[in-house]
Parts: sequence; C-alpha cells; structure tokens
Amino acid sequence: MPILVINLARSADRWDAIRQTATGLDLRRVDGVDGGAIAPEQWSGIDRERFRVRHGRIVTPGEYGCYRSHLAALATMVAEGLDVAVIAEDDIVLNDRLDERAAALFTHSGEPRLVKLVNHRTNGFLGKGVTAKGDEYGRCLFGPQGSAACYAVNRSGAERLVEALATMWLPWDVALERGWATGVATYTTREPLVDFSTHRANSTITASYRHTKLTTVQRRHAFSFRARDFLCRASYALEAA
Repeated sequence: MPILVINLARSADRWDAIRQTATGLDLRRVDGVDGGAIAPEQWSGIDRERFRVRHGRIVTPGEYGCYRSHLAALATMVAEGLDVAVIAEDDIVLNDRLDERAAALFTHSGEPRLVKLVNHRTNGFLGKGVTAKGDEYGRCLFGPQGSAACYAVNRSGAERLVEALATMWLPWDVALERGWATGVATYTTREPLVDFSTHRANSTITASYRHTKLTTVQRRHAFSFRARDFLCRASYALEAA
C-alpha cells in the first residue's frame, strides 16, 4: 500500500527522518503547501468568515497550508488511480507492518471509507469490528479526536473528500473526521498504528493558537455549532458498523 507523506520543501530533515523508519514500505513524498509563504490575500478555497463564526478563531497560515496539503495528497491519490493509500504527515514514526494492517481495514468495504490510524484522544470509543490483523476499529462518542497525522482512505473516499472539503471553514483535522457531513464512512482504530516522532514538539503549523481566539462573546456561535456537532457525532458513533 502506498504511503503518501506530506513534507514541506524546507523540512528536508523531517523527510530524511521518516524515510529511516520506512523499511519495506512504498513511501512517496507529497510536496506540502507552506501557508506562511503565501500572502493571505492570495489564499484560495477558504471561507474565513465561516471559519471565524463556526470555529471561534482566526485562521493561521500554518492551518491554511496544512489544509491545502492534505487536499493535494488526496488529489494525488485520485489522479494516480490508487485504490487505497495511507496519507501521513512527516512527524510520525512508521513501522514495517503499517501497510498490511492498514490494508486489512478495507478488505470487505467498497463504500467511501476512511480510517484514522492515530489520534490525540479516543474518548467514548465504540468498537465496530476487528480486522484479520487484530486491530479493532470503531467510532468515538466524543471529539474532536485531534490530529490528522496518519489515516488510510480508499479511492472513492478520497474523491468524495476532495469535493466535500474543497472549501476550508474548519481546521483539517476537525473537518476530516466529520463523516456524517462528508458522506465518507469514517472510523478510527482503538490503538494507534503509528507513533509520533520528536518532530511533533516543533509543529510547522503553529506554536500557539492563543492569539487567534476571539473573545468569549464573539465565540457564542462557535459554542452553538460545537453543541450541534456533539449530537451529530454521538449519533454517528452509535450507528451500526
């Protein structure tokens, strides 16, 4: 299974590091979008006002670049006709069983499908099945789960995500796991299939979100949106496999 790794041109050290953990894997580099190198007035495919209202923050250049980078990786997968692929950021540690374990998550599914392979949180995990490789997958009652550092997706899922998420109005990691909205059956593994590397501590997205947050009064619509999303997430998690 191909593993498409998003990597900025200025982060050659990260690419070198992840390559060293890719023994026996089909590793392919995807050129990341450096949001900090693009003037904000030149950003495309973004609804800043909707982001501000729904998320309660101002978009950072790093978030913009991250979002466009993941869309580029999905578009690459579709253009190359890949049936299933892993899409990863360059701050994880790969292992030689990743491809076979990820492939096992798609053995019996022809529907648009995405499985997150690592998260920051999996609170309220509800199992939906176990693969032939012994990995349990399911959905979480609570979220967002955090991180889009590594996930597997099939071609129909990638095609739908490219269309459904074409306009940015949430951070990528939040938008990606909203399967009830994207129309892509979205799951997560109970245990991570990869680890985070030491590069995680030096994010290329942003060091802090504090300066981007709106006041509590200005965020009232974001609180309302999150409450509705919680109900959607819980209902989605309770669905049958």
